[in-house]
Amino acid sequence: MVWTSAWLHGAAAADDVLDASQEWGELHEVVVADQGTATALDLPTRDEPPAALAMLLAALRQYGASAGRIVLPVPGDVRGLDGKSEFAAEAIRVGDAAVFAGLGLVPDRVADGVVRWTVYDLPVTPPQAPEPIGAADRELSEAMRAAAGTLASLDVARDRPNVRAEIAERVASTGAWPAAMPQRSLRVLQRANELAAILELAAEDEPGGAVSASAALQRADALRPLSDAVRAARRAAVQEAVSVLTDHADRH
Repeated sequence: MVWTSAWLHGAAAADDVLDASQEWGELHEVVVADQGTATALDLPTRDEPPAALAMLLAALRQYGASAGRIVLPVPGDVRGLDGKSEFAAEAIRVGDAAVFAGLGLVPDRVADGVVRWTVYDLPVTPPQAPEPIGAADRELSEAMRAAAGTLASLDVARDRPNVRAEIAERVASTGAWPAAMPQRSLRVLQRANELAAILELAAEDEPGGAVSASAALQRADALRPLSDAVRAARRAAVQEAVSVLTDHADRH
């Protein structure tokens, strides 16, 4: 989303976007959910051989797409989705989507190293008010403090002696950002990525250091608000980055 929005406004080269996409998967393929939109964008439908990511970029520019936003929905928290639709259902299933005016993009990992982007036609809606990044950052800190005591008592990841190295490795794999990326967005994304890595390790733990069903429920209750805060922080940081990058590009 950040790279694509930067490219649409001349703040990044197409090759930079394609290079950055390699952090997500070695192969990116693109299909469209309906025939009408496929024809309008000159992209294949799901029953045809998929297109390359470069063709999606070209289609977005031809379509007149501008700065977009990310959607990180989960059951019970579908902020950014409007109503019930195939796009909304797929975005919730995958837990990730990008929205441009009139278009929704869902990235699905269909095989090891393969990401398939499905494009959906969406009704054009008024721009949503941005989530304040400062409030999202504070929410992240508050969720960390609230969860810390419970997680310590449950001894999450107690059997992972190299847990700090594992977290650092996962955070390092999140990739690079455009040169003009605002520092506040980077800082919030870094914190969110570190916490996301902790959540992933806790989920992989067997069963997260919990020794009873009640302790497992405690752990789930402690992690849930932290997961919500991570998603909110990522949305707000990306929104601010897109806004800053597009404003910067428009001034030049």
